[in-house]
Amino acid sequence: MKQILVGFTVIFTSLVTFAQERTAQVAFAPIAPVNTRAEIESGLKSHDHALFIKDHWIRDPYIILGPDDYYYLTGTTPNPNDPREKTEPYNKGLFKGSIVGATVQLWRSKDLIDWEYLETPYTVEDTYQYRDEFKEKLAKRGNKDVIWAPEIHWIKDHWALVHCPGAVSSLAFTKGLQVSGPWTHPMGKAFDLKHDPSLFQDDDGSWYALWANTYTAKIKDDFSGFDTKPFFIEPASERPDPEKPGKLISRIGHEGATMRKIGGKYVSFGTAWSTDLGRKGSYNLYYCVADEITGEYGPRKFAGRFLGHGTPFQTRDGKWWCTAFFNGDIPPVSQDGIETRDLSETAQTINQRGTTIVPLEVKVLDNGEIYIRAKDPAYANPGPDENQKF
Repeated sequence: MKQILVGFTVIFTSLVTFAQERTAQVAFAPIAPVNTRAEIESGLKSHDHALFIKDHWIRDPYIILGPDDYYYLTGTTPNPNDPREKTEPYNKGLFKGSIVGATVQLWRSKDLIDWEYLETPYTVEDTYQYRDEFKEKLAKRGNKDVIWAPEIHWIKDHWALVHCPGAVSSLAFTKGLQVSGPWTHPMGKAFDLKHDPSLFQDDDGSWYALWANTYTAKIKDDFSGFDTKPFFIEPASERPDPEKPGKLISRIGHEGATMRKIGGKYVSFGTAWSTDLGRKGSYNLYYCVADEITGEYGPRKFAGRFLGHGTPFQTRDGKWWCTAFFNGDIPPVSQDGIETRDLSETAQTINQRGTTIVPLEVKVLDNGEIYIRAKDPAYANPGPDENQKF
């Protein structure tokens, strides 16, 4: 009996040691290096595969080509110099222990390779809600001390910044070409409680706000408020509701909304998990198209796997790309055989921690329809865990 107990103890200890070593391997999995200058320069020309351009902890990376001919990059980030960027490289940014900070970090680049750090031009204390008259109300809200999903947009002769979470969501203006304070809030409380807000400018100069995947409203010309009531963008197609057997859903997604005008049509992008279940599968990008901004919108279409909450943008030469980032419950999985691999067990991605850009094929078909699809094979097609059939 004693020998049996000793043997069991040895086996148990070995299993515990193996589990601890395995956990350490997962927690401290090596971060892949960014692509070299030569690789990025070549890839920007060939426009046929994903490029890992910047190693840092970021979610929802947003890139825009500014009026000064610089590319600007921001997104959900930690506070500067947070040691967890090194000790917890795969921190999800969610729930207890989240690394997400209270600042907007900003970089700019001429070539998408060398990035100049512009520090933190905006913090949670710059939000509209941190004024004295709102502090008592703000104190009752959760997520009031973080900044999520910031975007910057050039409007006439100054920058506009939008962000969430809803507790402190704001639209703030600079006074000129520099992305820096002092900040003003022309829309005031009208921009309160907006999840994942974005801005879109139509060809006639009108500006619209989008949020919550997807409500949309026209903004007054002087940005003093909304000019219309919000309308909801809903694709024409339906798919099974995995949470309610026998029921159907038609929404484009649940967050990460943005809009582009392509071929004279309105393209509404949205983000969802492939399975339509929270943090199950891959985090993907979808779209639907309409002739008028208020709709009616066509069926929900697939833009790219692992591109959830990515920003479609164009480089100077007119090529379309989409930003991508690490969003998973485990470290990045191998690309080998990814096209046919079912990822529904948990949240999984091939993206490294940092900013990746993925080439998009964007074209107007002969019948006038808009076609958008990631060009890199690892991102180009839905996986077997996809809830919708495309």
